[in-house]
Amino acid sequence: MRNPLLIACGVLVLAVAAFLLFGRDSAPSDTSAEAGFARDMTTHHAQAVDMAFIIRDKGPAREIRSLAFDIINTQANQRGMFQGWLQQWRLDPSTDQPAMAWMSGHGHGATPGAAPAATPGVMPGMATPQELTKLKEARGTQAEVLFLQLMIRHHEGGVDMAEGLLRLSTRSEVVSMAQKIVDGQSGEIKLMTDLLKQRGAQPYPSILKPQ
Repeated sequence: MRNPLLIACGVLVLAVAAFLLFGRDSAPSDTSAEAGFARDMTTHHAQAVDMAFIIRDKGPAREIRSLAFDIINTQANQRGMFQGWLQQWRLDPSTDQPAMAWMSGHGHGATPGAAPAATPGVMPGMATPQELTKLKEARGTQAEVLFLQLMIRHHEGGVDMAEGLLRLSTRSEVVSMAQKIVDGQSGEIKLMTDLLKQRGAQPYPSILKPQ
């Protein structure tokens, strides 16, 4: 006769194994924070890559050119990962939901303490069409300064979005990527601030909330 305790333990082990194998890896929903983060960060990164190409093609100082190269490679690779996640999760790369809805409570009101406030439809740190035109027309040190100012603000927006995801998700690969964005872009913000000082300029007022 089988021991009831052993049977119960066996059932428990199978249940835990099933959860680890299937439950933990279930795909995020279309309105999840993970899906919203992947979609919005894909768009956000695309503009950073565009701005980096603009300054690179102007023949800037070596340190600016190196920074632009790093941004192009890092953020283009990360965009590929975001798009790969959406494909793996069998979700469309675009959605009818406004940008940033995932950070403002998925359209159902923000959860207290869950994430920083966000305005649906407005991605933080994005350059306006007018600012991009000004960057394309600028030359020399003026172009370098404008690029650094716009990219610092853009990186602050990326950090804000990544920190929002960290407050809302426990999915390992997404959390890991968000933390890399926080760490990497925070480091580049410090670098770019120093580069601005070397050129006698200052960043735009920070869009990040004081810690």
